[in-house]
Amino acid sequence: MRILIVEDEPTLAKQLSAAVTAAGYVVDHAGNGMDARFMGDTEPYDAVVLDLGLPQLDGLTVLKQWRAAGRRMPVLILTARGNWHEKVAGIDAGADDYLAKPFHMEELLARLRALIRRSGGHATSELVCGPLLLDTRSSRVSVAGEPLGLTSHEYRVLAYLMHHPGEIVTRAELTEHIYAQDFERDSNTVEVFIGRLRKKLPSGLIETVRGLGYRLNEKAS
Repeated sequence: MRILIVEDEPTLAKQLSAAVTAAGYVVDHAGNGMDARFMGDTEPYDAVVLDLGLPQLDGLTVLKQWRAAGRRMPVLILTARGNWHEKVAGIDAGADDYLAKPFHMEELLARLRALIRRSGGHATSELVCGPLLLDTRSSRVSVAGEPLGLTSHEYRVLAYLMHHPGEIVTRAELTEHIYAQDFERDSNTVEVFIGRLRKKLPSGLIETVRGLGYRLNEKAS
């Protein structure tokens, strides 16, 4: 899952990026509103953390322009504590949630997980497909109750598939969601990660839909 963090304060931006990356997500960062608007318009993010007080173009304007252009990714806005006007304006502009500064990083991560979960129609933090369970809180995976060791890229591929149960996910789509913007992407490596996952997961759990992509099979055992 790929997250855009829009924050102009360098220290906070670095802390946010480190925490979100450690939680198992791929992170891109924008330090001003103009870059944020462009990145949100051109890259397929699973969620955005958006500060409202940005240089060049304020966060509220960025959000309004995204929504006007049909960008539907979940957005968590960061506001100044006690400034209820910003909270109301942000929600009215299309934000899905807000968090007042200063905040605890654990709360931000919990709210981020909830936004991504709700956007995929999931009711809890545990994603289940047949015998497979992925806990988005701990980034841990198990099969029939037994822990499963995965590399970071294997986890990202599996997490994206499990956030989109029953859907056909193309190789290009997976590539866009498991790598950051500045990473040298190679869609062929997705096949490698899929192959590794198949060796670790129950037979038939990850289906290849010829000419289209991959899909999780909930009936696999």
